[in-house]
Amino acid sequence: MAEQNMECVTKSHPHGHTHSHQQTKAVLNRLSRAIGHLEKVKQMVEAGEDCSDVLIQLAAVKSAINNTGKVILKDHIEHCIVHAIEEGDHEMIEELNRAIDQFMK
Repeated sequence: MAEQNMECVTKSHPHGHTHSHQQTKAVLNRLSRAIGHLEKVKQMVEAGEDCSDVLIQLAAVKSAINNTGKVILKDHIEHCIVHAIEEGDHEMIEELNRAIDQFMK
């Protein structure tokens, strides 16, 4: 199976370059793990399990999502932002700052 790659192309700012990221497989694995944790939370709620246990499982979901975001951010900086700086694309940096602000809410 061919590995899919994330690209530095967004709806709001299509860039004139594409390149593969090194962490696509790791991101997909982390997302699968987060989905698994979230499914477990749903099952726990449906089964009426203890609220404390549900909250602990929700913490695992939050952690998985946050860690996935960190991997994506690092990969984005190492590839897209480096390329944007080399090309003099300052709008891409502003876009990154907006994305970080949204992610950190």
